[in-house]
Amino acid sequence: MHKPNHVNSLRGRFLASSLMFKSYYVYILECSDRSYYTGVTNDPDRRLVEHQSDEEPTSYTYSRRPVILKYVSHFQFINDAIEFEKQIKGWSRAKKEALFLEDWEEIVRLSNLKKRTEISTLTGSV
Repeated sequence: MHKPNHVNSLRGRFLASSLMFKSYYVYILECSDRSYYTGVTNDPDRRLVEHQSDEEPTSYTYSRRPVILKYVSHFQFINDAIEFEKQIKGWSRAKKEALFLEDWEEIVRLSNLKKRTEISTLTGSV
């Protein structure tokens, strides 16, 4: 009779649970020039420190320090975080600021306003 290997069983459960509880975050920084920087990370505290102490002159935040963390949202799956990051990068400043306040009604209003504007532009109507 084969006995299950206790160590392998525990290792398998640990690996499964660590995959299940992996965390990703979408974050938005306000830069010193008042622009917003949006990114994805698995450690928002570490990433903020990296932005503040960045030694890479070609990075967006290098010449725009100090930066202020304005928003963080948690995701279990990296693809969801990346998708939300891309979505936010297409948003207006006003919509991002509504997100900071978690003003969902304003986000919807601004989305609808943008859609109406785009339709008017395409159809030539006012």
